[in-house]
Amino acid sequence: MDLDKTLTISAHGMDAQSTRLRVIAENLANQETTGSTPGADPYRRKTVTFQNTLDRQTGVPAVSVKSVGHDMSNFTLHYDPANPAANAEGYVKLPNVNSLVEVMDMHEAERSYNANLAVMQATRGMLSRTLDLLK
Repeated sequence: MDLDKTLTISAHGMDAQSTRLRVIAENLANQETTGSTPGADPYRRKTVTFQNTLDRQTGVPAVSVKSVGHDMSNFTLHYDPANPAANAEGYVKLPNVNSLVEVMDMHEAERSYNANLAVMQATRGMLSRTLDLLK
């Protein structure tokens, strides 16, 4: 039945978005994590890449997480000679995490997750009404 496939597709979408939300939470939690030694690199922002896949059990196309990578953009420097991670000039490398970008990504992932959830709820309702008709 095609409604079963719809549930599978939505479940894959919810799984991918929940991984994205976990990575965003990790980025936000580490947005001020500097290195522990002078001149050491701080936390590097993580990114999620999606890919189209084929669910071999049901034969339907779905989305999955291809990889969790790192954002290779430059770190910002902050003058703080008292910090243990400061280099010889007194500058500390700060993570390349922008909380505004992370919050925007979080809202987008949340909307995508909720859209997949709404599809699942509508599909369950249709299946339920179909079973009621067969009684």
